Amino acid sequence: MISPEEFQKRRASFLSLMDDNSFAVIFSGVAKKCSADETYPFEVNRNFHYLTGITQEDSVLLLIKSDGEEREYLLISPFDPVKEKWYGKRLTPEEATAVSGVRNVLLRTALTSRIETILTGTYSDFPPIAKVYLDLEKEQKVAEETYVEDYRKSLEVLCPHLCTMDAYPLIVSLRMVKSPAEIEELRAAIEVTKVGITSAMARIRPGVYEYEIANEFHKVINDCSGYQGTAFPTILASGVHAACLHYPTPVGTVGAGELVLMDLGSRNNLYCADVSRTVPADGVFSELQKTIYSIVLAANKAVANFARPGRTLAELQSFTVEYLASECLSKRLIQNKEDIKNYYFHGVSHHIGLDTHDPGDPNKKKPLVAGNVISDEPGLYFKELGIGVRIEDDLLITEDGCEVLTKDIIKEVNEIEAFYRKSH
Repeated sequence: MISPEEFQKRRASFLSLMDDNSFAVIFSGVAKKCSADETYPFEVNRNFHYLTGITQEDSVLLLIKSDGEEREYLLISPFDPVKEKWYGKRLTPEEATAVSGVRNVLLRTALTSRIETILTGTYSDFPPIAKVYLDLEKEQKVAEETYVEDYRKSLEVLCPHLCTMDAYPLIVSLRMVKSPAEIEELRAAIEVTKVGITSAMARIRPGVYEYEIANEFHKVINDCSGYQGTAFPTILASGVHAACLHYPTPVGTVGAGELVLMDLGSRNNLYCADVSRTVPADGVFSELQKTIYSIVLAANKAVANFARPGRTLAELQSFTVEYLASECLSKRLIQNKEDIKNYYFHGVSHHIGLDTHDPGDPNKKKPLVAGNVISDEPGLYFKELGIGVRIEDDLLITEDGCEVLTKDIIKEVNEIEAFYRKSH
């Protein structure tokens, strides 16, 4: 569990990146409409959560930096006994402080007047402030009928000379380097994922539905995590289905002699595990399956050896493409190196954290540093052969290389075949 002291340090780091005589308004968000009177399950804006630890919707973090002073306020929804009967308990101000470390907790309804005083200078402690930081991530809903872009425009009506800055890249730059406490959260998510994968593998055999295997994973991780759920929609694909990168409908039947690809993860206090394993339905790899699998496994290990501070995700990708192309060419699986794009068509790495695909440098050219956590997921997909293989581990970049956080989740051919013999 992340301590309130760490959230205080994160806000201090963010404030240090803000210009003087500015303020920031960061929203937790609200649920989006699905259909009729239904909404999608609420997921807190991860940037807001990163700075506060609060997961409650319709909450706001207000930070002020002016004349060498810094103030922070957390605004939460007021207690409503009627709503609580319908939707459950809301945080009290004392509980919000205990989680976030923010001492000044106000009601959400106070936001408008508080902003007006900041912009007009009627707030006695500070002169008028005309620079605001907003999390301008697209599609972010900040109130029932308001998106962040709408809110930005409303502020400009109050203050035509307002300068709007995007807080998103500043917060993301902090999120990319994980603290020891965050790494422990990720380790916990990975440990639960390991237990879930082990149970799912024990269910794999010809004749079962793909969703039966996925359901086994879901049940086990929820039992182990206290119903924290999956990090992302589980991909459970057998045979030719595994050649579809984000196979969405696991309703197929596992066939004899097929491989089963699992891309899945649990989460712990919103921190995500992201793991892929590929196993034979019959418990034994055919020679062709073993050839393809061994190439991917060797690439997976090579990427882990290659990853270190100073390298970029773009360099990891180039390394992977070259490795897979050379190996597939030597095994006569392709005719020339350029053909690899038909059988490997995704990135080998992305950042992992509060999001499964944690935000980072969109160009993937920012050098890695100690504390980054990234995926390592080479794959090969031969649809015409009915074979798709992906092996994905989670890597912690260290001072001189990386640690494979998922190293205890089996992936060697002999380990997988031995597991099948014992569990079936």
